[in-house]
Amino acid sequence: MLSKKSILLGLLVTFLIASSFSYQLALPNRKISFPQDHFSHPDFRTEWWYYTGHLETETGRSYGYQVTFFRYGLRDRQQAESGRLPLFTDLYMAHFALSDKIAKRFVFRDRVNRGHDGKAGALSTRYLVWNEDWKVELKGESHVITVKDRKKVLKLRLTPLKPPVLHGQNGLSQKGEGKGRASYYYSLTRLQTEGEVEIGGKREKVRGLSWMDHEFGSDQLGEHQVGWDWFSLQLENQTEIMLYLIRRKDGSADSYSSGTLVYKNGTARHLRLAEFQVEVLRKWKSPQSGGTYPMGWKISIPAEDISLEVVPFFFEQELDTRKSTRVTYWEGAVQVQGVFRKNSVGGLGYVEMTGYAGSLK
Repeated sequence: MLSKKSILLGLLVTFLIASSFSYQLALPNRKISFPQDHFSHPDFRTEWWYYTGHLETETGRSYGYQVTFFRYGLRDRQQAESGRLPLFTDLYMAHFALSDKIAKRFVFRDRVNRGHDGKAGALSTRYLVWNEDWKVELKGESHVITVKDRKKVLKLRLTPLKPPVLHGQNGLSQKGEGKGRASYYYSLTRLQTEGEVEIGGKREKVRGLSWMDHEFGSDQLGEHQVGWDWFSLQLENQTEIMLYLIRRKDGSADSYSSGTLVYKNGTARHLRLAEFQVEVLRKWKSPQSGGTYPMGWKISIPAEDISLEVVPFFFEQELDTRKSTRVTYWEGAVQVQGVFRKNSVGGLGYVEMTGYAGSLK
């Protein structure tokens, strides 16, 4: 339960910086520091805190999960339209998805609320983001997630096993040509996870691994960019791979696509588009949206002698978020098999694909 003091302090900070406001751009030479940069950044228009992971119960059930909190700034638009300070300055959305890998059953919920009267928010004074009774906060070094929806409850404690990884150039992830067409982007690529899941009144303890992404910036994709394919892979040899392919209208990968290889000791290597290949192995057409998605990939990083095949646990992991972020996209649990420096390796991961079932605008 959020304290009135925390809510009022967060709203006061938002109020004080809201007048005569224009959003900042993500530019070079900003130093990312922790734990402060886990907190909200209301001087940037768009921000999200994004968790995915794989959970095992004591009775042998296996789940993938996604919990994401979004903040979208409205101050500049509202002031331009009304000429006065708005009653609320941000819109907050949240997504929750659970993939039952064995039963091949996918459940998704979303919600949207104005940042008004404490119903949803994100503090800039400590790490606490909430949307009604969904929330994530920092307790010590652990990220604590609570989601309650109908007959499903997820309570998790995530403890980092590696330090944060800065993507791009010192955390600046350039997405396209032009000043500010970028985001500040980092990940916690390996989080030891424990907690409980409750489905239909049956509660079970769970353990597993999670991945956390945090991005904030103020610009969007260019007119020639229609979506992206994003991969987060956690391998059994204690290494991780993040790749994103920004897709152009003609289907080709934009030159600003990139990735990060995280070694066992926590150090990382930035990957330019020329340093990795992603080959689509098959496709699937959604019966709900009509969108046709890639649905299996071969990933190669030749300089590191890495060759992996990535396969979804099942196809039907598409999210229709017209009630919140108004985008239909595919976000699903995947399994990995392949070769890492001449040794066989397996792993788990998540893949996100946008722009296949309608515009992102």
